[in-house]
Amino acid sequence: MSYPDNGPQGYPQGYPQSYYGPPPVHPQATTVLVLGVLGMSLCGFCAPFAWLKGRSVLAEIDGSGGQIGGRTQVYAGYILGIVGTCLLAFTVLIFGLALVLMLVGAMAGSSA
Repeated sequence: MSYPDNGPQGYPQGYPQSYYGPPPVHPQATTVLVLGVLGMSLCGFCAPFAWLKGRSVLAEIDGSGGQIGGRTQVYAGYILGIVGTCLLAFTVLIFGLALVLMLVGAMAGSSA
């Protein structure tokens, strides 16, 4: 089947003449994803680092003009970092509240 608007060398117009493959993945894309997964599963203290590192790596990828890839991998780690940081903050808040309540209860019990 031939296209009526074939460009040079038989390619449809608007398609690139050559294809070099996808751009190289950012060197820290895997690091951000691993930090995000660790922040959600094992060590919640890794989550803020995934969030911060993911934000900077996403800015580098966006600023490269398509020369650096790995955006999906970094974005997944970035989102996991945000969610993990929120869960970490909630956990710290709950433990802090429990500690205050135990101290108040101990003070009230010792004064009676």
